[in-house]
Amino acid sequence: MATADVTKPEDNETVLDISGLDVRFSTPDGELRAVKGVDIKVRRGETVAIVGESGSGKSQTMMATMGLLAGNGRATGSARYRGRELLGLRPKDLNKVRGAKITMIFQEPMTSLDPLYRIGRQVAEPIVHHQGIGYAEARKQVIELLRLVGIPHPERRVDAYPHEMSGGQRQRVMIAMALANQPDVLIADEPTTALDVTVQAQILALLADLRERLGMAIVFISHDLNVVRRFADRVYVMRYGEVVEEGPIEEVFSRPRNPYTQMLLAAEPTGSKAPPRASAPVLLEGRDVKVSFHLPGGGLFSRHAAIELKAVDGVSLRLQQGQTIGIVGESGSGKSTLGRALLRLNIAQGHILFDGSDISKADQTRMRPLRRALQLVFQDPYGSLSPRMTVGAIVTEGLKVHEPNLSAAERDKRAIQALTEVGLDPLSRNRYPHEFSGGQRQRIAIARAMILMPKVVVLDEPTSALDRSVQKQIVELLRELQAAHDLSYLFISHDLAVVRALSDYVIVMREGRIVEEGPTRQIFDAPRQAYTKALMAAALGKTLEAAE
Repeated sequence: MATADVTKPEDNETVLDISGLDVRFSTPDGELRAVKGVDIKVRRGETVAIVGESGSGKSQTMMATMGLLAGNGRATGSARYRGRELLGLRPKDLNKVRGAKITMIFQEPMTSLDPLYRIGRQVAEPIVHHQGIGYAEARKQVIELLRLVGIPHPERRVDAYPHEMSGGQRQRVMIAMALANQPDVLIADEPTTALDVTVQAQILALLADLRERLGMAIVFISHDLNVVRRFADRVYVMRYGEVVEEGPIEEVFSRPRNPYTQMLLAAEPTGSKAPPRASAPVLLEGRDVKVSFHLPGGGLFSRHAAIELKAVDGVSLRLQQGQTIGIVGESGSGKSTLGRALLRLNIAQGHILFDGSDISKADQTRMRPLRRALQLVFQDPYGSLSPRMTVGAIVTEGLKVHEPNLSAAERDKRAIQALTEVGLDPLSRNRYPHEFSGGQRQRIAIARAMILMPKVVVLDEPTSALDRSVQKQIVELLRELQAAHDLSYLFISHDLAVVRALSDYVIVMREGRIVEEGPTRQIFDAPRQAYTKALMAAALGKTLEAAE
């Protein structure tokens, strides 16, 4: 795979010219102005990045350009493609441009792809619509597109459903769909946020290679500044719907003028964690832990037998009081399954010890009083917080189980303490999850775990969907809580910068097994295994070949 080196455009022809763009939404609370007079120019063959925190207006700027705003939204100003005004264009005429000349890759391919249709059919849709040919003829082009974006065995995978493909493969399918009619402009909206670093590097290299071969321009929307610096020619920095800084990538990143840009660049999680004291007791231990899933075969008359998938294959670890063990590896490596097994949330073989007692065979009755000491914080706080409950009710829900004798007033007092400790206004406890930002929702999820005063917390990708500045805040919060309560963390993530800042010991997993482990500095500065080197190289933007 080619590396994501930037190739400068050969000419200055402007293919997309956005000027004075305003985007407003009608809401029950009045009109919301999401984009405020934005000017953006995109030239042929270049990559333009739009960066900023969630809510800055990045995506809405391009959604307005594509005519894809929600029903309560309206756009004014100008968005011209090769001199032709797109705003206000009739849908019939606009559809001749979008999907053909300007295409878009969305952030989450699993929600963008229809689960009921095979991927070949979905990639063929824009070909059939814009080229006026049948699906049988389009199928040949689809297979070539899947081959172009690096899908293995495209002749067979063309008939797969989205759920039968990995996250990286689904993102490649979205790219194939976007490239179906050889567009002039490709808009990529956070296309690598949820991907592992190695898959992320492959997708970026693929986009750079396709840009060079097809001569298209790319608008790259992201909050990951490390990726933007490696990939883009120019950058626009947005905040509160406005462009606060713009310029060539090296100029803006090396000599940022706006305080907001300076803050974004300084928001990388930094520092390191001191190891626990040598005499600290072991709180959680796994010995030869194994977790298998049985995938069904093709039915009574099928020649395909059921398959045993070894998600965790003989893993052992020891977590001391006050220690943070980071668990890293690609999707499917067994990280999350291991975390749940150690909390007795998955059926597992082997031995699991908590506070010196073997809980491997403990039934529900015996496990219930231990649950308050063994807590879990999920990746997506919005999905794990009930939309029908107030924040106060969510945070105190566990108290009703583990401390049933507390009065409502006592529970409310504990909620105030927990919310204050995680940096939230306790007066907000009567609000609902949708009224909070992503970072605030993650703080609510942490408060829900901490109110029970646990000893061990498993943090499963708690920062992967957050902006860098918010990530840094959450890392600092977790450090403070750990120091205050002598907590032990299992921190599961594919974000190596966060792992390095929070962990004092790292386990690297691949295909259900530990391939390397050791103190954080050793793993990051002197990895021994080729797989670990590849992970580190991908995170730093090097080629995978250089990691070998």
